[in-house]
Amino acid sequence: MAKRSYWIIVGSPENFATTRAHGFTVQGIKSRHRKKAEQMQPGDRIAWYVTGAKAFAGVATITSEYFEDHTPIWKSTNKNRAAEDYPYRVTIKADTVLPEGEFVEAEPLARRMSYVCKWPAANWTLAFQGNVHKIDADDFTLVEQSVKAATPAAIAD
Repeated sequence: MAKRSYWIIVGSPENFATTRAHGFTVQGIKSRHRKKAEQMQPGDRIAWYVTGAKAFAGVATITSEYFEDHTPIWKSTNKNRAAEDYPYRVTIKADTVLPEGEFVEAEPLARRMSYVCKWPAANWTLAFQGNVHKIDADDFTLVEQSVKAATPAAIAD
């Protein structure tokens, strides 16, 4: 069995709401991240980081290998990339997702993540530039435990 990988999906509040509106069944990856999408396998885990809010919104499990689909679902907030259609996709199953407005503030967690230590402390948000990032199991566990601790009992698995 292949080793499980862990990913952070970075997106706007609008794109996270779109993923929610699709029942957390599919996640898109921007075209320039094809090589990362190709690495994603069933059983891998993702955590959502919502830009603007600077917060983690939930975690999910990938249930398929990546596939290509150009059906418009998500939108780029960069007007120079308005045609971006997030063509590389995986099917997912939500594990724990927080309600809108209940997201976990990222900064305290980010400062404890080995992935984020590559950036100067004052610029921790640089770690969350771009659409998708591979992280280690310990960093993912930190995010997942924080999301679960913030989850109302009726929503958690």
